Amino acid sequence: WWNHLENLVGKEMLIEHKEAWPSSHEFFGDMMIVRIDDSIEKYASKIAQAKLLSHPFIRLVLSDGGVLGELRIRDLKPIGARKDTELYFENIPSELTNTKVSVKESGRYISCDPQVAYYSTKLQTERLETLRFAKELRKDLNRPLAVCDPFCGVGPALSTLIAEEGLVERILACDLNAAAVELLFENLQRWDKREYPNESAPIEQYYNDRIVGLADATELYNNPDISGKWDLVLVNLPHRTIEFLPKLIPLLNRSNVSLIRGRVIVAESDIPSANEKINQILPSIAVGKSKPELKIKRDYSSTLRLCSFEAWIEKDTT
Repeated sequence: WWNHLENLVGKEMLIEHKEAWPSSHEFFGDMMIVRIDDSIEKYASKIAQAKLLSHPFIRLVLSDGGVLGELRIRDLKPIGARKDTELYFENIPSELTNTKVSVKESGRYISCDPQVAYYSTKLQTERLETLRFAKELRKDLNRPLAVCDPFCGVGPALSTLIAEEGLVERILACDLNAAAVELLFENLQRWDKREYPNESAPIEQYYNDRIVGLADATELYNNPDISGKWDLVLVNLPHRTIEFLPKLIPLLNRSNVSLIRGRVIVAESDIPSANEKINQILPSIAVGKSKPELKIKRDYSSTLRLCSFEAWIEKDTT
């Protein structure tokens, strides 16, 4: 794409802004998402054109302004589109700007719409790592797992886990975002081959092994039918994971060893203090398992790092 960009902006501009040009992008089906630095915002159309020319299967290019609000919705703006041989950079036809797509991950199709519900293809490696830890826990417990994903979004982490035969016995999946829950129902209907609502609905037990719907994760522990029932709890709200941990720990089944798998966004200089805080909040760590420590997965910004941790919790013998 560099050759196309050079032809569009000229070699002088290419060199002048060398460090600012987007070096990576994210594919969503026939869409591409790029993050454009403020210093080159005026070249957004040229960037979109260069991307469309170098990737002929792409229909739509969106600029990513980051994640906004409590529901973690990405601030996406269409900057270029293709219809047959025509390219559009202004007054893009509405039929080209539809952002609901189906993405294939680990052999399964996931319905998603990054404009209304958070989902990132870049976290696939993290989800595969969660699968590895879940298999380890299943081996330790010698039975299928009860998995709770209280910030599940459209359900990508669950897709990976329930695809593994004999790994998961039952799931709880909820989110505060109604648009995400609607897409989650659509995905579960595809994966489970069972009926779910066509629209978002409050959390409910639809089958013996499925509790799904709209809910506030921080209130789940108040429900005696939910609290203390889950072997694996996923905490995918990285800006607030540490804050919410005290209200998520009661969800764990403490009659056996259990596992919390979480992600945290933190300044690299603050990682030691964040590790200390996590360990202060958590119950005793299982014998033979390491203390939870944040592991840097990738840069989130120039100062912040996206990290993950796993906490193996000892069973409660009191």
